[in-house]
Amino acid sequence: MQTIQGLHHITAIASDPQANIDFYHTILGQRLVKRTVNFDDPGTYHFYYADEIGTPGTVLTFFPWRHMKRGMKGNGEATAVSYNIPSPSLTYWQERLQKHTISLAERQTRFGQEVLAFSDPDGMTIELIANDDAATLQIWEDGPIPTQHALRGFHSVTTWVEQTRPTADLLVNQLGYQFVGQEGARTRFQGASNDVGLYIDLLERPGQPTGSMGAGSIHHIAFRTVDDEEQQEYLTKLRQQGYHVSPVMDRQYFHSIYFREPNGVLFEIATDAPGFLYDEPVSDLGMSLKLPAWLEKNRAEIEQAVPEIQIPQKIKSVSQSGKTGAKQ
Repeated sequence: MQTIQGLHHITAIASDPQANIDFYHTILGQRLVKRTVNFDDPGTYHFYYADEIGTPGTVLTFFPWRHMKRGMKGNGEATAVSYNIPSPSLTYWQERLQKHTISLAERQTRFGQEVLAFSDPDGMTIELIANDDAATLQIWEDGPIPTQHALRGFHSVTTWVEQTRPTADLLVNQLGYQFVGQEGARTRFQGASNDVGLYIDLLERPGQPTGSMGAGSIHHIAFRTVDDEEQQEYLTKLRQQGYHVSPVMDRQYFHSIYFREPNGVLFEIATDAPGFLYDEPVSDLGMSLKLPAWLEKNRAEIEQAVPEIQIPQKIKSVSQSGKTGAKQ
């Protein structure tokens, strides 16, 4: 049974869909690779931001519920999404974010790497971590960021927990993660690959309040499995260990199972296949509203219900240069 390679995607909640697009697609330069709807609430969009093709370990997704009140960070939820950037790009990103009037936290060093932290329009914490390790992904070369400075997929996700030990036991003994180290109340674990989305950090906060979901909250984090067979092995194994795991759910671009870890964070295990090229070519990713077969009959009313949005597709400045090739 193959151990978990790392993060597949992270899903969060937003409020205004256009503000969400403007921030992640235009300012951070993550391509909107898929525009669909929340399958449980088809009047709400589901946005997927990633590298050019939606490589697992680069995919941040949002349910943008208009007029959603802001959530409260607390124990039992993931609280920060961290991206890899090349070390020489820290100054570029600091200047770019300041140009867009985004407030930056003071730079810090974590496990020997510099961290630049700020918040998205709904208050969700985003971190850029200087990391020069190899990253197998496909840079969006038509995006607004010079390729040498583009985000290199996820570095890690941080969860706030009442107690580290029970979640650590799940990560190590059930999912195959390895202990990396500890700094104060923060403990880091690493997935089995040597690529993107490797780390999960547990920040122990005993006696602190639990979080409440809302705009700016991370709804769940998803781990990678290659295919349905491997996912089924995890479903069986986790149920045998007493975890209440959902049946397999078809999310069109991957299959998913869900369960809560001991501190209450919602975990998902998702398959790499079939991926985001399942229903449109690379050149057209994110340009039209994609619906699963069972919702196509409702397309007219769904398109009427979701708000109008503007999605720039080719927004690289003519003055940008420095292409480094597709594989970074």
